[in-house]
Amino acid sequence: MGSLLFLGNIGAGEILLIALIVLIFFGGSKIPELMKGLGKGVKSFKDGMKDIEKDINE
Repeated sequence: MGSLLFLGNIGAGEILLIALIVLIFFGGSKIPELMKGLGKGVKSFKDGMKDIEKDINE
């Protein structure tokens, strides 16, 4: 589950290009806020998945 299957074979060049585009669109000051929001979303998703697994196992 650790791999990002939907991204396929993405390399360092593609990641750099995506990071550059994000930097251009949002600017350097907004990136920490975006990453914080993304982190909260991922944490919430993982908590929800754990709850579902717990309910299934019971």
